[in-house]
Amino acid sequence: CQERPRTSPNKKPAPPLLPRRHRRQPPDPGKKEPAPGEAKAEEEMVGAPSSPVVNVYPLANYTFGTKEAKMEKDTSVADRLARMKVNYMKEGMRTSVEAILLVQEHNHPHILLLQIGNTFCKLPGGRLKPGESGEFLVAQLFYHISLIWYHHESLAVHSCDWNPAEIEGLKRKLCSKLAVNSPSFPPNWQVGECVAEWWRPNFETVMYPYCPPHITKPKECKKLFIVHLTEREYFAVPRNLKLLAVPLFELYDNVQRYGPVISTIPQQ
Repeated sequence: CQERPRTSPNKKPAPPLLPRRHRRQPPDPGKKEPAPGEAKAEEEMVGAPSSPVVNVYPLANYTFGTKEAKMEKDTSVADRLARMKVNYMKEGMRTSVEAILLVQEHNHPHILLLQIGNTFCKLPGGRLKPGESGEFLVAQLFYHISLIWYHHESLAVHSCDWNPAEIEGLKRKLCSKLAVNSPSFPPNWQVGECVAEWWRPNFETVMYPYCPPHITKPKECKKLFIVHLTEREYFAVPRNLKLLAVPLFELYDNVQRYGPVISTIPQQ
């Protein structure tokens, strides 16, 4: 039999060899070594989720004026729901878009709201026309995707939460509610991210931030978009409306005053 080699009791055994992919490679003489701070910053940036930045400017930077009145089509909530039911029978689901305009006052973000009368407040926006809703564009999109898939079978197509028609419809509504009717002050609406979707299952005032699974034919889909304001803007408000800058802390959980849609904006 073969005799085992003798080892000294004070000598430590050699560590096992690591696989080749875990071995430390010799430094490349042509590669520049990063500074200690740069290496750590690069490690922190890898895999970090990118979030959009919203620049908020002081309320005093903006100029506010008035223009001709915009009369509401409905005098009560019951009339609005009845008109919605009639339009649903003709055009299908109602799609509406609203804008979140942020300004700064007293070192705190404020949201611009339109006040009708003395109690009711709403975000600037409104209902889209049938051609501006996403249903027609989705049909066109699937048609073009099928052609692309036919020619490029390995192409991956990712869906999005909005379409250009909804963006243009929101700009049209903002021009109607807040833009100055003068070529000297052209509006520059920079519509950004869609931050919320609310669904109306029935012809009622109740809306949910999701479409219930048992509802196959919702009556309305409302989308909220961040609109990035520049440092200087000119607004013209209809004479029968008031433009208020409401702080986020007042909106938070204040359902009785502002409703479920506006009161949950600070949480989004």
